[in-house]
Order: sequence, then C-alpha cells, then structure tokens
Amino acid sequence: MAYLDNAAGAPLRPEAAAAIRAATDSGLTNPSGAHAAARRARDAIDAARDTVAAALGVDAAGVVFTSGGTEADNLAVGAAGSARTGALVCSAIEHHAVLRPVLAAGGRTVAVTGEGVVDLARLDEALDPKVALVSVMAANNETGAIQPLDEVVAIVRAKAPGAVVHTDAVQALPWMALSGALSPVARCDLVAISAHKIGGPAGVGALATRGVPVRPLLLGGGQERGRRSGTPNVTGILAMAAAMRAATEQRADEVARVRALRDRLEEGLAEAIDGVTVSAAGAERLVGHCHLTIDGVESEALLVLLDEAGIAASGGAACASGALDPSHVLLAMGATPAQARSGLRLSLGWATTASEVDKALDVVPKAVGNLRRHSRRIGAGVL
Repeated sequence: MAYLDNAAGAPLRPEAAAAIRAATDSGLTNPSGAHAAARRARDAIDAARDTVAAALGVDAAGVVFTSGGTEADNLAVGAAGSARTGALVCSAIEHHAVLRPVLAAGGRTVAVTGEGVVDLARLDEALDPKVALVSVMAANNETGAIQPLDEVVAIVRAKAPGAVVHTDAVQALPWMALSGALSPVARCDLVAISAHKIGGPAGVGALATRGVPVRPLLLGGGQERGRRSGTPNVTGILAMAAAMRAATEQRADEVARVRALRDRLEEGLAEAIDGVTVSAAGAERLVGHCHLTIDGVESEALLVLLDEAGIAASGGAACASGALDPSHVLLAMGATPAQARSGLRLSLGWATTASEVDKALDVVPKAVGNLRRHSRRIGAGVL
C-alpha cells in the first residue's frame, strides 16, 4: 500500500508509540485521585501540557486537552461564541467542525477567492463591532491553501475589536511553526489542533487559549480547570506531546524532503494526465498537499480503482469520504458541481517515501485512463 492520505491521519511516529508503551507499562491511570499513582499521572500530563504550550506559544494554563480537533473547534466556536452576544463569522471553506456550529448558531460565512484564500475585502465588509467570533483556518484541509491570518487578525481588530479570533490549525500543525513572533497563528486567541495529523494517536487534541475564557461544552467533574470535564486520556496526551516534540525537531528536514516529493508527484501527474488542474495552484500551500481536479472523472470511482491498486487517497475531507455531495471547498472556490466531484487529494507526510510517489505516478494515470475509456464506451452504447 502506498499511503497518500496523511491529511486524514499520519502513521504513528515511533516516538509516540514509545510514549504509549511507557505510559501503559508504568500503569498511569486517572489523574484525579489523591494517591501517588494519580499524582504521577498528573505530573506526566503537566509535562505534556508544557510541551504543547511551547509548540503553540501559549501559557501552559491555556491548553485544554480534548478528544481531537472537532471537539477543540466546537469548544472554541460554541463556547467562546456563546459567552458573548453577537454574530459568528467564518470562511466558507472551513472544516465542518467549524462551519456547522457557526451556521447552527445563526452565523455567516465569508467568500474565498478562486485560489481558495479568504477574500479579505469581503471579510472587511462582513465585520462590525457586534461580531463576537471570527474563525479562519490556518490552512485548508483539502487544498492545503494557507490563509492570510496576519491580515485577518488586523481586519478583525480594526472592525470588530471585541471579537475573538479562532483558527483551526489541525492541518497546519505538521508543516508550520505555530509559535513565535513570525507566526500569524500566534496572533489568534484560540487555536485548535489534533494529534493524529502529526503522527500521534487519533482521539486526542487540544485547544490553545490566549487569555480567552471558554464555557465548557461538557459538564461533569470539572477537569481541565473546569473547561472540559471527563477523565483525561493520559496515554493519548503523552503520545501527542511526544509526536509534537518529534515534529518540531524534525520539521525543517521533513518540509524540504516532502516538498520535493509533492512537487515531483504533482508535476508528473499533470504531465501524464490531460485535463488536470492543480487546486489553489496560485496560493501558498502546505507542502504535503497535492489536490487535483480531473476532467471527466468522478473521484468516487477513481478512489475505488486506486484502492484496488494499493493507493490510499481521498477526494477531500476524510469525514466526507464516500459522500455523494460535491466538495463545499471547491464550490466556494467557484467550481461547478461536476468539478467539485472530481477532486483527488494525495497528501504526503513524515513517513512518505519516494517509492510511494513512484507508485502513484504509475497507477493514477492508468486508473484515470481506464475510467475515461469506460465512460466513452458507455457513451457510445457499447456497454
């Protein structure tokens, strides 16, 4: 299997696997008790919280551990938004974990350009002092288009100074430094991340808060300083911290290596297949994303053939795989419904090899050719 669906979830890093084994072997359990075993678990979580806080550029007290990116986004949008009176605003290409709670709360979306980048002029028009929260992702999960967060934050501070700025940084985390003076993410009030995009385990994530009080979505024992009740996933939290340390230390080398592989994959497919369009080609993109639309080919049929040939890929967001609806991201970028059903996302990650790219360059053009020949035969009444 050539695994090219890292945007859905990256393979577990050895550092994360080692952290899972260590946590299991040491018997770490519920950290809420008063005994020594609980204290050891609390100490381990505190150390992990420090690691996550450093990677995101926040105080450790501002890190809320969650069950993943979806809960972190909902906590930010639902809790921070409901704590204020006013409208909620997000870009039209947000992950559904942001888009749906914003719309459910009566919020509105802001259009994007044909390159999949939030339209700053439209954002400016959508804001006023009554807006409570603005959410724009750091980078899109389908196309990889990086969003202009510096400009977004500046517009929000000028037009809606009381609003909280949230960013879904789930896809950005493997490839972008999220802390430091040069990171636009560091200017946002709330930042959501998920462990399984960087080679940590699925089912754990975090919301970084910069001085913004959030109302809990889950009520119970008052864990996470009353912001997220429930027994913490100790093993998952420790593994996420280990993955974040490894990703941070190795990021520069991984970015350079993966960018070269992605460019070779993208250029090779565009040369081998007629009617290929690289999505968001004119925008700055995450190095691991190769998103294409292919004329006359529906992604569902193509994905079946690729899977049979040993290529793991997707048409877009992993949670929408197999759905008949066209991509809301591509539609927002101006694609027709047919084009929005023709997307192919080949996403690379820390473990991607040159041989996997070679296999995709061999298999994908053949699969597209087979589908097009089959379509022509049907059109000619042969079948």
